Amino acid sequence: MEKECSELWRQLCAALKPQVSGDTFKRWFSALELVSATEEALTFRVPNNIYQYWIESNHMTALQAAIVSAFGGPKEVKFLSPSEPLIESIAEQTDGEKKPEPGRSNRTVLGLNPRNTFESFVVGPNNEIAHAASLAVAQQPARTYNPLFVYGGVGLGKTHLMQAIGQYVFAKKKNTKVIYLSSELFINEFIDAIQHSNLVKFRKRYRQADLLLIDDIQFLSGKERSQEEFFHTFNTLFDGHKQIVLSSDRPASEIANLEHRLVSRFEWGLTAELQPPAMEVRLAILRKKAKTLGIRLNDEIFEFLANRIRSNVRRLEGALVRVASFASLSGKELTPEALEHLLKDFLQEEARNSITIEQIQRRVAEHYDVRLADMTSKRRPANIAFPRQVAMYLARELTKASLNEIGDAFGGRDHGTVLHACKQVKRRLKAQDNVRQTISFIDSSLQR
Repeated sequence: MEKECSELWRQLCAALKPQVSGDTFKRWFSALELVSATEEALTFRVPNNIYQYWIESNHMTALQAAIVSAFGGPKEVKFLSPSEPLIESIAEQTDGEKKPEPGRSNRTVLGLNPRNTFESFVVGPNNEIAHAASLAVAQQPARTYNPLFVYGGVGLGKTHLMQAIGQYVFAKKKNTKVIYLSSELFINEFIDAIQHSNLVKFRKRYRQADLLLIDDIQFLSGKERSQEEFFHTFNTLFDGHKQIVLSSDRPASEIANLEHRLVSRFEWGLTAELQPPAMEVRLAILRKKAKTLGIRLNDEIFEFLANRIRSNVRRLEGALVRVASFASLSGKELTPEALEHLLKDFLQEEARNSITIEQIQRRVAEHYDVRLADMTSKRRPANIAFPRQVAMYLARELTKASLNEIGDAFGGRDHGTVLHACKQVKRRLKAQDNVRQTISFIDSSLQR
């Protein structure tokens, strides 16, 4: 069994390495040991529960993709701590003919991280509407908000809420057909179905779902045939009173090259935005994660992390895991200087994402040789109007501010004006090399 597992792990590693960076593989996967492999599941032994948490939270999609690539189909992934005995595999060897029946309580929905529940989600002013809407949808699928469209920046909890909905619904009623996937996987499966003449099977899988959760729907942008297919899938589910939940990094109306009929349908239900958390919420997130993982750190360390990493919850949790790993392995005292060095890449990435609208206005005004006051004035000559549009476009691309917040920063303009400015700049970016070069230069100077 051990030799067989070693060979299977070697095959899986070969499929996994192209899916993740070299540093990620070395840090999180090289220490894993495959201890059991069955038709339904793979069981890994991890050095500690931090490894399990981090892989489940950040790399399950890559791991599942590698499993499909290496073994031809998905499998459930289980983890064991160093001291935990391999009871399940022994039971399988002695009573191998007994397999769990469909609908039994030990079933899970493929792709859902068991840690992503409503109980583990930290609610604050930045996400309370999205949380309340998600809970309402989970409690009464297809009766409250259909579809539910959740949007926000990277690492703010969109995936957590979507998976919490899936797990809540499935736990309540085991025979509910819950499907969770990214739009990229939907597109890839659609292409594969066309190539292998399996469209009937593909359509049956998605159009017979009771709850369909699609992450990162913005990747449908520009995929005309995939949009056509999803349009009909959406209609079938909606007309059948089945719940649809979508997530995106921007509102549906701002997804480029998305058919108007899809934009319209995405806005039929409720649209909820997730924003970066305030200091108090960041501290609450850190303390809750630390308690879950059994991590003990000084309050000064929590405050350091919450102060320095503000825009991305996933990055914040990653920094906590790294600090905890270092503390448990080295036993050294964590001074502010040691934290700076340990988290250098996290802090650099955070700095790149902490550009303000005022910085953008100032840099654009300097480049185009206009007054800073012209960024917020009502004057509309071409030599002022276009730089102002460029600044609005960059504010939308480089900050987490909403359309309304950007409009307020530019002299109280409404969100429609900001949206128009972004579209105008994008149009000129495609058509004019000099505009593309200018905006690239300003962008680069702001990122330094």
